[in-house]
Amino acid sequence: MSVNIDSRVVAPGSDEYVDEAWRLKERINSQEGVLKQRYDFFTDAYRRSTVHCYVQDDELVGFAAVRRDGYILFLAVSTEFRGQGIGKRLVARVADDHESITCHARTSNENALEFYEHLGFDIKRRINGYYEDGGDAYYLKLGSDSGLADRISEFVRR
Repeated sequence: MSVNIDSRVVAPGSDEYVDEAWRLKERINSQEGVLKQRYDFFTDAYRRSTVHCYVQDDELVGFAAVRRDGYILFLAVSTEFRGQGIGKRLVARVADDHESITCHARTSNENALEFYEHLGFDIKRRINGYYEDGGDAYYLKLGSDSGLADRISEFVRR
């Protein structure tokens, strides 16, 4: 990861980086057809979350918005910065605070599913019609029964 990428944490209730996160999410949506949330839903969930961010030269390049129970609401990394370990580091930051991590991923989002599988997430169930547009999701989980911190630490060191 580049030396000039900084990590930041946005506390629940803050609007810091919310517009930048929305624009990043929308860029990914237009490129890949994923992260299809509506603006009001996204901003409300963002403001209720702890958001771990990576920023380069004041540009948001990746973020993970996490509920207090360890559920990742949004995880996004700019396509230009993928493959540099930012996604792994975001999940590792979440793992620092939670015994288990859960999330949903579209069954059609092969990039996300491959990423989560590589980190050791298990698919717990398929939920048909989970998304507002009728798309199906997998519910994924990492942790509590498998030494989460050790598993994530191993991946970050790679």
